Amino acid sequence: MGERTRTALRGLLSVRPVPGAHRVALRAGISVGVPLLTVLALGRPGWSVYAAFGAFTSLYGRNHVHLSRAVMQVSAGAALTCSVVVGVLVGSLEARAWVAVPVAAAVAALGALLAATQDWHPPGPLFLVFAFGAVASAPRTVADVPVAATVAGLSALFALVVGNVGSVLSRRRSRPARLAHVWTWQPVRYALAVVLAGGVATAAGIGHPYWAMVAAVAPLSAVGVTAQLVRAAHRALGTLLGLLTSAALLAPHLSPYATVLVVAGLQIVTELLVGRNYGLALLFVTPMALLMGQLAVARPPGELLFDRGVETVIGAAVGGAIVLAEPWLRRRSPTGARTPER
Repeated sequence: MGERTRTALRGLLSVRPVPGAHRVALRAGISVGVPLLTVLALGRPGWSVYAAFGAFTSLYGRNHVHLSRAVMQVSAGAALTCSVVVGVLVGSLEARAWVAVPVAAAVAALGALLAATQDWHPPGPLFLVFAFGAVASAPRTVADVPVAATVAGLSALFALVVGNVGSVLSRRRSRPARLAHVWTWQPVRYALAVVLAGGVATAAGIGHPYWAMVAAVAPLSAVGVTAQLVRAAHRALGTLLGLLTSAALLAPHLSPYATVLVVAGLQIVTELLVGRNYGLALLFVTPMALLMGQLAVARPPGELLFDRGVETVIGAAVGGAIVLAEPWLRRRSPTGARTPER
């Protein structure tokens, strides 16, 4: 057994300590739960998808404090809101399924650039692709744009307040922002992953092709080939095992308010685990994503579980293949040829 294989196995199974995860988890749970409860109280469950993706602003800057985290969350929240709006515009088209693939690739490429220049944590455009793909996958109208922008924007603003109110009361010094180097190859690989995974899933006629796109970009933000391959394996295996927890939570057909409380709880558990072991966190990410989708438009659980499993395997396989082929692809790319090895 080679050293890389041993390292990969350790990465698959290791559970790392993450100091302060409970604070991040609580902020994320509040940031997701309150906006979702609000749209339900307004009698607008269809707005829950906009509220949820705005709330994902809370997931950024977990390792930063005070001004550094606030700046990062402002840029991430604005990008998430823009992704939602673009998703509405694409969702208003009759040919939205195929149009969504190249547009998602553009979102991934631009998101990769923004994430690198702003030194986002978590890095990469995963949540932007997720937000765009989920919104674009359902029929929309151009008239939905103002509502989507407002709901997502207010949800992002609420997450920003929740994420930084403690900093106002604290005298901890902020961590200086670090400007990450923007690799010219990075946007290309993210866009390629989205095009391949989304194209295969859309051509196969399986529902929710954006799940394949998200699974394809997920491994690419890790550092190093071994870590990227471990992330791809975690995405596939964690999701497949997460289908069991999903089936258990979808079976009772929870009421909308009960669903929101469960989603908030799953978000808290996810944030407690994601830094420790990504695959373990997927046991809770998977039902959380499916339950959030059910809030807006209820679908047969069996269909959801099948789509989630197949799409994720497709996407993780594409992401892993790009990682393995990356040295050759970089040499063939006119921009990547001048890029140093990572």
